[in-house]
Amino acid sequence: MIVHLDGDFETVDYSGNRCFLLYDNVETEEYPIHWHNAIEMIMPLMNPFAAICDNKEYLMKERDILIIPAGTLHTLKAQPGRRLIFLFDNKTIDSNPALNDLYSVLKEPLLINGDFDEEFRASMGGLLKDIYTLYSNFGEMTEVYIYIKVLTMLARVKEYKLNTVNYDDDEKYMEKFGSIIKYIEKNYMYNITLDDLASMAGYSKYHFSRIFKRYSRTTFIAFLNQRRIKAAEMLLLDENISITEAAMQVGFSSLTTFNRVFRDIKGCTPSEFRKLYKNNNNNEF
Repeated sequence: MIVHLDGDFETVDYSGNRCFLLYDNVETEEYPIHWHNAIEMIMPLMNPFAAICDNKEYLMKERDILIIPAGTLHTLKAQPGRRLIFLFDNKTIDSNPALNDLYSVLKEPLLINGDFDEEFRASMGGLLKDIYTLYSNFGEMTEVYIYIKVLTMLARVKEYKLNTVNYDDDEKYMEKFGSIIKYIEKNYMYNITLDDLASMAGYSKYHFSRIFKRYSRTTFIAFLNQRRIKAAEMLLLDENISITEAAMQVGFSSLTTFNRVFRDIKGCTPSEFRKLYKNNNNNEF
């Protein structure tokens, strides 16, 4: 993969005057210690992968992402598997004063793994896969779209770091969380989104997700679904209310989704729940 190496400096061989290079890498070979003027992103797709950056080892599981800043000495061990290796010319960002603060998030290698919020991790993986798709189907606007994807990734890293949760002031967060729960109790039957609640609380959705999970011990969508199913149980006890109507009244726009969520939470379908209640009620007399 390394084509031009002078000592430990690699000249990245961009093609067609582009500012990026992407490998769908399945080679089992060791890459010697080197550095370059490119931001490097590695995401294993099959089998774990390890990289050593500035004498520190970073172990990646499948779908983890390691972002290596330009100028970082690193080496890749010989490892079987498949991984995406994306190189982006640092000069395209570093030369733009408006983006200097954005690039400052990469002062050292960043491993995005299971320690991060799952939604954030998934969004970063999705962007890198978007870059892969764009690169594989190169067109007139591809370079522009890839540039936008890279900036979006760096912006999300910046936002995530800015919003790293500090729980020293638990009272403040508990007050916020209490008001959010009250809002959900009053409005669970409407189309409540994570973005809506995060905006109400004054946080990014990633920051809000972490706060919500800390204080509720579950995710926002799981909490909302549990509240809706609890309300649906009461409606299903009334035989004059159809299952479809019960689903709509508690906030589900799809009967299929309602049935699936009800089964996941209660272990039976809404119709089975209704029959079970009817049978138990009849057995009492």
